[in-house]
Amino acid sequence: MVLKKISGFLLFCICMFGGIHLYAQKKDTLHGSTVKDSLKPDFVARMQAFAKLSSKNSAEEFDADKAAIVQVKTFDQIKLTMQKAKIYLRRNLDTAGPRQDLKEIERDFIIAGDGVFTNTGSAQTFRNLTTTSKILTELLNIANAGKLVLDTRQQDLNSFRYQLDSLLSVPALFKFPKDSVTLMKYLQKIKVVAYETTPIDSSLKVAANNIQTLLNQVNMTVFKLQGSLDEIAAYQKDMARDTYKREFDNIWAPPAYYRPFGEILEFSKTKGLLTLGFYAENNSGKLMMLVLLTVISFVYLRSLKNIYIENKLLKTDFDGQLVLRYPLFSAILIVVSLFQFFFISPPFILNVIFWTVSCVCLTIIFNKYVNKYWMRVWLMMVVLFIITAIVNLVLQASRIERWFMLIISILGLVVGLITLIKGRREELREKWIIWSIAFMVLLEFVAIIANVFGRYNLAKTLFISGFMNVVIAIVFLWTVRLINEGLFLAFNVYSGQDRKLFYLNFEKVGKKAPVLFYVLLVIGWVVLFGRNFPAFNYLSAPLQNFFIQDRTLGGYTFSIYNLVLFLAIMLISVIVSKVVSFFASDGQPGTSKDNKQERQGIGSWLLLVRISILCIGLFLAIAAAGIPVDRITIVLGALGVGIGFGLQTLVNNLVSGLIIAFEKPVNVGDIVDIDGQGGRMKSIGFRSSIISNWDGADVVMPNGDLLNAHLINWSLGGNRKRMSVMIGVAYDSDLEKCRQILTGILDNDPRINKNPGPVVQFEQFSNSAIDLRIYFWTKHIADIPATRSDLIVAIAGAFKANGIVIPFPQQDIYIHTPEKPDSENRGL
Repeated sequence: MVLKKISGFLLFCICMFGGIHLYAQKKDTLHGSTVKDSLKPDFVARMQAFAKLSSKNSAEEFDADKAAIVQVKTFDQIKLTMQKAKIYLRRNLDTAGPRQDLKEIERDFIIAGDGVFTNTGSAQTFRNLTTTSKILTELLNIANAGKLVLDTRQQDLNSFRYQLDSLLSVPALFKFPKDSVTLMKYLQKIKVVAYETTPIDSSLKVAANNIQTLLNQVNMTVFKLQGSLDEIAAYQKDMARDTYKREFDNIWAPPAYYRPFGEILEFSKTKGLLTLGFYAENNSGKLMMLVLLTVISFVYLRSLKNIYIENKLLKTDFDGQLVLRYPLFSAILIVVSLFQFFFISPPFILNVIFWTVSCVCLTIIFNKYVNKYWMRVWLMMVVLFIITAIVNLVLQASRIERWFMLIISILGLVVGLITLIKGRREELREKWIIWSIAFMVLLEFVAIIANVFGRYNLAKTLFISGFMNVVIAIVFLWTVRLINEGLFLAFNVYSGQDRKLFYLNFEKVGKKAPVLFYVLLVIGWVVLFGRNFPAFNYLSAPLQNFFIQDRTLGGYTFSIYNLVLFLAIMLISVIVSKVVSFFASDGQPGTSKDNKQERQGIGSWLLLVRISILCIGLFLAIAAAGIPVDRITIVLGALGVGIGFGLQTLVNNLVSGLIIAFEKPVNVGDIVDIDGQGGRMKSIGFRSSIISNWDGADVVMPNGDLLNAHLINWSLGGNRKRMSVMIGVAYDSDLEKCRQILTGILDNDPRINKNPGPVVQFEQFSNSAIDLRIYFWTKHIADIPATRSDLIVAIAGAFKANGIVIPFPQQDIYIHTPEKPDSENRGL
């Protein structure tokens, strides 16, 4: 269009100038007179006006074209935004789910508040406050998670509305064409867009209002839950401060508040199961790990028992071998007793389940092993403990419960005193048990006094703590005893390693559990014991704050907890890597000729596994500790500079270790010769490998030297080696008979391969004998010295028996004396 205008303008100018030129060529009829040019000013003005008009029209047409392009793009963006909004509205506007969650939260809140906010009775109980606090904490987490989802949806809806409004407000959309036909088409297009946009915008508005209404309800729920938790925290603080405060009248006085005991049991059961369900859902991974560790421990103990049975080492009375009596129950007892500490702040009902399972397993193990007297004592303690644990699950005080607690406490006190006075202590295998029984007697005595005089919370705490103290102490002591037995039995059976026990190196593990293990179990007992007291959380709070408080060092913020978590994950990774290194440690199968199955390639694979474990541990530790990635890049840069200047050899050895692991030119257990150093590969590490030579010494060789050396690996060829023995026979010997004798000796030796068979070759005529050489392949390279020695003895005996002489180098010396001439014999 612009080019067309310009062309017309140029054509008009040419015509105008051409006409003027022709007019000037005409003959002048006014001789001698000058006429003024009146046309020239009019022509210039018209040309200037025409230029201005053309420029204006061109600019307007350019703006119209640019607006049309923007309009097309805007309409496309509007359609795309509407499509996204439609999809989002179909997929992410499920308000029924959040409303149902709110209803369930409200229902669970009513259940949790029973006995705390409603039906409070005369006083609060520590166990009820703790259970309610755990339930409300879980409900608050659920509400906050729902609130986060709703906030995200609200932001998304507002974002869609903002995008549509901004697109519909683009100024280019309001630049209408001047042509009437084009204008009508454009208006029709705007009408269609408005028709499509209006319902979407209305739906977004309605959805945003619905989400906001639901979000307001969630915010109110969160506020209510948080306020309830603060109120419970205040109750717990007062209870911890007033531990010895009287909550009720004396036990014989009439109750100030009455609630049916069956109703108390029902809501206690409901709250307990609700707490257990929440905790199990949040810790499902740990529960699966508990089952997996139990299965692994069972397989290990069963394998150990089978080996003892095969070697006829298992005793009928299982003295010192109790861990092997019932491998399944031993595995459950050990794993549950140890792994329960990985569950942070578990509900009491879960602890009861763990302790009951441990008691049942230990009772089965004790059956017909412990004498009847102490077995009866143990069963009495277990029964009393289970009864007290069930009573402790009752969340609201009642007069029936107080009388029942009093009876059980008196019964426990009597049983404890009889055990202390008349107990046969010399028959106890774990002497520390007697001290736990004495402590139980003391606690139950104080519980009786506190219960009688209305100190209900103190009485109930001491009531459960007394029996729990005995049972947990016995369980822990016997857990350590069973672990010691397992290690000791495995150490006695294995001088080497076996596939059945996962190649564990028991010389490195040791015969007993370390002292630190006992210390950790004592600390665990203190933690389990202290959880029963209201003041425990407040006494441990400063320690928790010390670990979780943020600290700033330069521009980096960290906490002691993050550092400990980083070190703990790395330590676990190193320990797991060390355990895996047992696969490639001392005493590989196949070291003796009787072992027919060699472990092939396990050392190199385990090196890769160890590297993978450490790398995964490092990344997990970094992620768990929240270390920024930019700090890691700085450390990697510093390491790069260090490698460039002084760590080339170390990196060379590390990379060589990886090459050995992937290419596997040598494996753990292989018989090798390296630069004259012969022996067996003992281990392949990150930086260096160890070779046990034939003299008994361990040669530590860097992986770089191992990879660059002239390596001879006899195990790659099946541990075979060809040997030769040179023999000399006298010149008058029957050579064919010699061949037959040697062939018979070689064929009769079971250590010599028959395929390829031995060969007897006559080499040369030497100075004093005819040299012959025998070639043979030994089945195992370890048999070479003994085979050579036995062959020499056998050959010497056979040759002697058959009159074949093995000459030795000798020389005949002839002394020649010349005769004297006659002239020398005559006298003067």
